[in-house]
Amino acid sequence: FLETTAYFCMKPKMGEKEVSPHSFFSIWHEFSSDFKDFWKKENKLILQERVKEAEEVCRQKKGKSLYNIRPKHDSGIVSKNLYKH
Repeated sequence: FLETTAYFCMKPKMGEKEVSPHSFFSIWHEFSSDFKDFWKKENKLILQERVKEAEEVCRQKKGKSLYNIRPKHDSGIVSKNLYKH
């Protein structure tokens, strides 16, 4: 714990000899809560951008025909039987 507080340059409060776990983790809790909130907001923005991009790709593909429709030819067993009678 002391190595961790030294790594983050935590100094004890006035009148204390060492950094208490309560003071360290109260600051850490605030930081992690803020980070989580920003993370969620950023992910939401990224998701919205990806949805817009996917919708745009969908619109572009709908504009282009992926297949060709050809007229039906009268060749086959059913059409031959119909025209014989």
